[in-house]
Amino acid sequence: MASTQQCLASLARLSLASTPTRAALVPTIPKFLVPSAAAVGASQQVRYATHNSNKGGPKKAAKKKKQYKFFKSWDLSAQQQFSLCDAMRYLRAVEVGQPPLSVKYEVHVKLRTRKGGPVVRDRVRLPTPVKTDTVIAVICPDGSPIQEEAKKLGAVLAGEEAVFEAIKSGNFTFNKLLCHTESEGALRKANVGKILGPRGLMPSGKTKTVTNNLEATFRDMIGMDEYRERNGVVRMAVGQLGFTPKQLAENIKTFMAKIKSDINKIDDSTPKMVEEVVLSTTHGPGLSLNAEFAPTDDKIKPEDLESVM
Repeated sequence: MASTQQCLASLARLSLASTPTRAALVPTIPKFLVPSAAAVGASQQVRYATHNSNKGGPKKAAKKKKQYKFFKSWDLSAQQQFSLCDAMRYLRAVEVGQPPLSVKYEVHVKLRTRKGGPVVRDRVRLPTPVKTDTVIAVICPDGSPIQEEAKKLGAVLAGEEAVFEAIKSGNFTFNKLLCHTESEGALRKANVGKILGPRGLMPSGKTKTVTNNLEATFRDMIGMDEYRERNGVVRMAVGQLGFTPKQLAENIKTFMAKIKSDINKIDDSTPKMVEEVVLSTTHGPGLSLNAEFAPTDDKIKPEDLESVM
Protein backbone atom coordinates (compact mmCIF):
# COMPACT_ATOMS: atom_id res chain seq x y z
CA MET A 1 0.00 0.00 0.00
CA ALA A 2 1.09 3.48 -0.76
CA SER A 3 2.15 5.56 2.13
CA THR A 4 0.03 8.39 3.48
CA GLN A 5 2.37 11.07 2.07
CA GLN A 6 2.10 9.67 -1.44
CA CYS A 7 -1.69 9.75 -1.25
CA LEU A 8 -1.70 13.39 -0.17
CA ALA A 9 0.68 14.37 -3.00
CA SER A 10 -1.61 12.70 -5.55
CA LEU A 11 -4.66 14.57 -4.23
CA ALA A 12 -2.78 17.94 -4.42
CA ARG A 13 -1.84 17.31 -8.06
CA LEU A 14 -5.43 16.48 -8.92
CA SER A 15 -6.79 19.68 -7.29
CA LEU A 16 -4.29 21.89 -9.11
CA ALA A 17 -5.11 20.32 -12.42
CA SER A 18 -8.85 20.92 -11.91
CA THR A 19 -8.47 24.61 -10.81
CA PRO A 20 -8.94 27.17 -13.75
CA THR A 21 -6.12 29.63 -14.43
CA ARG A 22 -6.51 33.48 -14.34
CA ALA A 23 -6.51 33.55 -18.15
CA ALA A 24 -9.29 31.05 -18.19
CA LEU A 25 -11.41 33.22 -15.89
CA VAL A 26 -11.24 36.25 -18.30
CA PRO A 27 -14.07 36.07 -20.89
CA THR A 28 -13.17 36.31 -24.55
CA ILE A 29 -14.28 39.68 -26.14
CA PRO A 30 -15.90 39.40 -29.55
CA LYS A 31 -13.85 40.87 -32.37
CA PHE A 32 -16.60 43.28 -33.52
CA LEU A 33 -16.47 44.98 -30.07
CA VAL A 34 -12.72 45.64 -30.21
CA PRO A 35 -12.02 49.18 -31.65
CA SER A 36 -9.57 49.38 -34.49
CA ALA A 37 -6.34 51.41 -34.31
CA ALA A 38 -7.78 53.97 -36.77
CA ALA A 39 -10.87 54.49 -34.60
CA VAL A 40 -8.75 54.96 -31.48
CA GLY A 41 -6.60 57.56 -33.26
CA ALA A 42 -9.65 59.48 -34.50
CA SER A 43 -11.13 59.50 -30.99
CA GLN A 44 -7.93 60.92 -29.56
CA GLN A 45 -7.88 63.64 -32.22
CA VAL A 46 -11.44 64.66 -31.39
CA ARG A 47 -10.64 64.87 -27.66
CA TYR A 48 -7.51 66.94 -28.39
CA ALA A 49 -9.41 69.38 -30.63
CA THR A 50 -12.19 69.75 -28.04
CA HIS A 51 -9.63 70.39 -25.30
CA ASN A 52 -7.90 73.11 -27.34
CA SER A 53 -11.17 74.78 -28.29
CA ASN A 54 -12.11 75.13 -24.62
CA LYS A 55 -8.82 76.73 -23.62
CA GLY A 56 -10.08 80.23 -24.38
CA GLY A 57 -13.26 79.69 -22.39
CA PRO A 58 -16.78 79.75 -23.75
CA LYS A 59 -17.19 81.68 -26.98
CA LYS A 60 -18.90 85.03 -26.56
CA ALA A 61 -21.91 85.77 -28.68
CA ALA A 62 -21.41 88.46 -31.31
CA LYS A 63 -22.38 91.87 -29.99
CA LYS A 64 -25.55 93.27 -31.43
CA LYS A 65 -25.40 96.75 -32.84
CA LYS A 66 -26.96 99.16 -30.36
CA GLN A 67 -30.15 100.69 -31.65
CA TYR A 68 -30.99 104.17 -30.39
CA LYS A 69 -34.48 105.48 -29.75
CA PHE A 70 -35.39 108.77 -31.36
CA PHE A 71 -37.91 111.37 -30.27
CA LYS A 72 -41.22 111.12 -32.07
CA SER A 73 -41.52 112.89 -35.42
CA TRP A 74 -44.54 113.96 -37.41
CA ASP A 75 -45.24 114.19 -41.11
CA LEU A 76 -45.45 117.92 -41.93
CA SER A 77 -46.59 117.48 -45.53
CA ALA A 78 -50.28 117.81 -44.61
CA GLN A 79 -49.77 120.38 -41.84
CA GLN A 80 -50.65 124.02 -42.38
CA GLN A 81 -47.65 126.30 -42.16
CA PHE A 82 -47.38 130.08 -42.10
CA SER A 83 -45.05 132.81 -43.22
CA LEU A 84 -43.56 134.94 -40.46
CA CYS A 85 -45.82 137.93 -41.14
CA ASP A 86 -48.96 135.76 -41.25
CA ALA A 87 -48.02 134.11 -37.96
CA MET A 88 -47.46 137.52 -36.37
CA ARG A 89 -50.90 138.69 -37.51
CA TYR A 90 -52.72 135.72 -35.98
CA LEU A 91 -50.71 135.75 -32.75
CA ARG A 92 -51.23 139.48 -32.26
CA ALA A 93 -54.98 138.94 -32.65
CA VAL A 94 -54.86 136.50 -29.72
CA GLU A 95 -52.89 138.97 -27.57
CA VAL A 96 -55.27 141.94 -28.05
CA GLY A 97 -55.52 143.90 -24.81
CA GLN A 98 -52.26 142.52 -23.35
CA PRO A 99 -49.40 144.93 -22.42
CA PRO A 100 -46.94 144.77 -25.35
CA LEU A 101 -43.89 144.61 -23.07
CA SER A 102 -45.24 141.66 -21.09
CA VAL A 103 -45.91 139.43 -24.11
CA LYS A 104 -43.02 137.58 -25.73
CA TYR A 105 -42.61 135.80 -29.02
CA GLU A 106 -41.04 132.40 -28.49
CA VAL A 107 -39.47 130.05 -31.03
CA HIS A 108 -39.59 126.27 -30.57
CA VAL A 109 -37.05 124.40 -32.70
CA LYS A 110 -37.93 120.69 -33.03
CA LEU A 111 -34.85 118.57 -33.67
CA ARG A 112 -34.56 115.14 -35.20
CA THR A 113 -32.33 113.55 -32.55
CA ARG A 114 -32.00 110.42 -30.42
CA LYS A 115 -32.91 110.10 -26.78
CA GLY A 116 -30.15 110.23 -24.20
CA GLY A 117 -27.61 111.88 -26.50
CA PRO A 118 -25.72 115.17 -26.07
CA VAL A 119 -27.90 118.27 -26.08
CA VAL A 120 -27.61 121.69 -27.68
CA ARG A 121 -26.88 124.33 -25.03
CA ASP A 122 -25.30 127.78 -25.28
CA ARG A 123 -25.89 131.54 -25.23
CA VAL A 124 -26.60 133.90 -28.09
CA ARG A 125 -26.67 137.67 -28.47
CA LEU A 126 -29.69 138.68 -30.53
CA PRO A 127 -29.56 141.79 -32.77
CA THR A 128 -32.49 143.25 -30.83
CA PRO A 129 -32.34 142.18 -27.13
CA VAL A 130 -35.51 140.72 -25.67
CA LYS A 131 -34.68 140.71 -21.97
CA THR A 132 -33.65 144.00 -20.45
CA ASP A 133 -34.11 143.02 -16.80
CA THR A 134 -30.89 141.06 -16.18
CA VAL A 135 -29.97 141.20 -12.48
CA ILE A 136 -26.65 139.59 -11.55
CA ALA A 137 -25.17 138.36 -8.25
CA VAL A 138 -21.61 137.12 -7.79
CA ILE A 139 -20.20 134.51 -5.41
CA CYS A 140 -16.68 135.63 -4.56
CA PRO A 141 -14.39 135.85 -1.49
CA ASP A 142 -15.65 138.29 1.14
CA GLY A 143 -13.57 141.44 1.58
CA SER A 144 -11.50 140.79 -1.54
CA PRO A 145 -10.77 143.08 -4.51
CA ILE A 146 -12.94 140.70 -6.55
CA GLN A 147 -15.95 141.62 -4.42
CA GLU A 148 -15.32 145.33 -5.01
CA GLU A 149 -14.97 144.71 -8.75
CA ALA A 150 -18.27 142.84 -8.86
CA LYS A 151 -20.09 145.70 -7.15
CA LYS A 152 -18.60 148.23 -9.56
CA LEU A 153 -19.74 146.14 -12.51
CA GLY A 154 -23.31 146.32 -11.23
CA ALA A 155 -23.83 143.16 -9.17
CA VAL A 156 -26.78 143.55 -6.78
CA LEU A 157 -25.13 141.13 -4.36
CA ALA A 158 -21.51 139.99 -4.04
CA GLY A 159 -19.60 137.84 -1.58
CA GLU A 160 -20.11 134.41 -0.07
CA GLU A 161 -21.99 134.54 3.24
CA ALA A 162 -24.48 137.19 2.11
CA VAL A 163 -25.22 135.40 -1.19
CA PHE A 164 -25.61 131.98 0.43
CA GLU A 165 -27.92 133.37 3.13
CA ALA A 166 -30.12 135.03 0.51
CA ILE A 167 -30.30 131.81 -1.51
CA LYS A 168 -31.21 129.63 1.49
CA SER A 169 -33.86 132.09 2.66
CA GLY A 170 -35.31 132.40 -0.84
CA ASN A 171 -35.31 136.18 -0.63
CA PHE A 172 -33.29 137.29 -3.63
CA THR A 173 -34.01 139.39 -6.69
CA PHE A 174 -31.20 138.34 -9.04
CA ASN A 175 -31.96 136.16 -12.07
CA LYS A 176 -28.33 135.46 -12.99
CA LEU A 177 -25.64 134.07 -10.70
CA LEU A 178 -21.90 133.99 -11.29
CA CYS A 179 -19.20 132.28 -9.25
CA HIS A 180 -15.55 133.31 -9.26
CA THR A 181 -13.12 130.40 -9.53
CA GLU A 182 -11.70 131.25 -6.10
CA SER A 183 -15.09 130.52 -4.50
CA GLU A 184 -15.88 127.20 -6.18
CA GLY A 185 -15.02 125.30 -2.99
CA ALA A 186 -17.30 127.51 -0.92
CA LEU A 187 -20.12 126.97 -3.43
CA ARG A 188 -19.81 123.19 -3.11
CA LYS A 189 -19.75 123.32 0.69
CA ALA A 190 -22.81 125.61 0.82
CA ASN A 191 -24.95 122.80 -0.67
CA VAL A 192 -27.35 125.12 -2.47
CA GLY A 193 -27.59 123.12 -5.69
CA LYS A 194 -31.06 121.81 -4.83
CA ILE A 195 -32.31 125.38 -4.64
CA LEU A 196 -30.47 126.86 -7.62
CA GLY A 197 -30.68 123.87 -9.98
CA PRO A 198 -34.45 123.86 -10.61
CA ARG A 199 -34.32 127.61 -11.24
CA GLY A 200 -31.47 127.33 -13.73
CA LEU A 201 -29.17 129.47 -11.58
CA MET A 202 -26.50 126.95 -10.54
CA PRO A 203 -23.10 128.23 -11.75
CA SER A 204 -21.11 125.77 -13.84
CA GLY A 205 -18.35 125.68 -16.38
CA LYS A 206 -20.74 124.45 -19.11
CA THR A 207 -22.88 127.56 -18.85
CA LYS A 208 -19.77 129.76 -18.53
CA THR A 209 -21.02 131.12 -15.20
CA VAL A 210 -17.90 130.00 -13.32
CA THR A 211 -15.25 132.50 -14.32
CA ASN A 212 -12.07 134.28 -13.35
CA ASN A 213 -12.84 137.27 -15.58
CA LEU A 214 -15.90 139.03 -14.23
CA GLU A 215 -15.74 142.00 -16.59
CA ALA A 216 -15.81 139.86 -19.74
CA THR A 217 -18.54 137.62 -18.33
CA PHE A 218 -20.71 140.61 -17.37
CA ARG A 219 -20.31 142.00 -20.88
CA ASP A 220 -21.29 138.68 -22.46
CA MET A 221 -24.17 137.99 -20.09
CA ILE A 222 -25.92 141.32 -20.33
CA GLY A 223 -27.86 141.27 -23.57
CA MET A 224 -27.26 137.54 -24.15
CA ASP A 225 -29.93 134.87 -23.90
CA GLU A 226 -29.45 131.26 -22.85
CA TYR A 227 -31.08 128.27 -24.48
CA ARG A 228 -31.02 124.53 -23.88
CA GLU A 229 -32.41 121.51 -25.67
CA ARG A 230 -35.00 119.57 -23.67
CA ASN A 231 -36.73 116.45 -25.01
CA GLY A 232 -35.54 117.22 -28.51
CA VAL A 233 -36.81 120.83 -28.54
CA VAL A 234 -34.92 124.12 -28.12
CA ARG A 235 -37.06 127.02 -26.88
CA MET A 236 -36.16 130.67 -26.49
CA ALA A 237 -37.86 134.06 -26.43
CA VAL A 238 -36.93 135.93 -29.60
CA GLY A 239 -38.97 139.11 -29.37
CA GLN A 240 -41.56 141.26 -27.65
CA LEU A 241 -45.05 141.79 -29.00
CA GLY A 242 -44.10 145.28 -30.16
CA PHE A 243 -41.19 144.09 -32.34
CA THR A 244 -41.45 144.78 -36.06
CA PRO A 245 -41.41 141.88 -38.54
CA LYS A 246 -37.88 142.86 -39.56
CA GLN A 247 -36.61 142.83 -35.95
CA LEU A 248 -38.25 139.48 -35.26
CA ALA A 249 -36.93 137.99 -38.51
CA GLU A 250 -33.35 139.07 -37.73
CA ASN A 251 -33.54 137.60 -34.23
CA ILE A 252 -34.90 134.28 -35.51
CA LYS A 253 -32.28 134.14 -38.26
CA THR A 254 -29.47 134.74 -35.72
CA PHE A 255 -30.88 132.16 -33.34
CA MET A 256 -31.24 129.51 -36.05
CA ALA A 257 -27.71 130.12 -37.32
CA LYS A 258 -26.36 129.63 -33.78
CA ILE A 259 -28.28 126.38 -33.31
CA LYS A 260 -27.01 124.98 -36.62
CA SER A 261 -23.48 125.95 -35.59
CA ASP A 262 -23.92 124.08 -32.29
CA ILE A 263 -25.25 121.01 -34.13
CA ASN A 264 -22.18 120.95 -36.39
CA LYS A 265 -19.92 120.85 -33.33
CA ILE A 266 -21.53 117.67 -32.01
CA ASP A 267 -19.93 114.32 -32.82
CA ASP A 268 -21.13 112.65 -36.03
CA SER A 269 -22.19 109.60 -34.01
CA THR A 270 -25.10 111.68 -32.69
CA PRO A 271 -26.95 112.97 -35.75
CA LYS A 272 -29.11 116.04 -35.26
CA MET A 273 -31.10 118.08 -37.71
CA VAL A 274 -33.73 120.82 -37.57
CA GLU A 275 -37.13 119.28 -38.24
CA GLU A 276 -39.62 122.08 -37.54
CA VAL A 277 -39.69 125.70 -36.33
CA VAL A 278 -42.75 126.90 -34.42
CA LEU A 279 -43.58 130.46 -33.34
CA SER A 280 -45.84 131.19 -30.37
CA THR A 281 -46.63 133.98 -27.88
CA THR A 282 -47.17 134.06 -24.13
CA HIS A 283 -50.91 133.34 -24.40
CA GLY A 284 -51.15 132.21 -28.02
CA PRO A 285 -50.91 128.90 -29.87
CA GLY A 286 -47.90 127.57 -31.74
CA LEU A 287 -47.83 128.13 -35.49
CA SER A 288 -45.47 126.18 -37.71
CA LEU A 289 -43.30 128.41 -39.92
CA ASN A 290 -42.53 127.69 -43.57
CA ALA A 291 -39.37 129.86 -43.82
CA GLU A 292 -41.22 132.54 -45.81
CA PHE A 293 -41.35 136.18 -44.65
CA ALA A 294 -44.00 138.12 -46.60
CA PRO A 295 -47.76 137.89 -45.97
CA THR A 296 -49.80 135.70 -48.31
CA ASP A 297 -52.41 138.47 -48.59
CA ASP A 298 -51.22 140.97 -51.21
CA LYS A 299 -53.22 143.74 -49.52
CA ILE A 300 -51.06 143.53 -46.38
CA LYS A 301 -47.45 144.65 -46.28
CA PRO A 302 -44.82 143.98 -43.58
CA GLU A 303 -44.83 147.71 -42.77
CA ASP A 304 -48.45 147.38 -41.65
CA LEU A 305 -47.29 145.18 -38.77
CA GLU A 306 -44.69 147.56 -37.34
CA SER A 307 -47.13 148.83 -34.73
CA VAL A 308 -49.37 146.89 -32.36
CA MET A 309 -51.72 149.81 -31.86
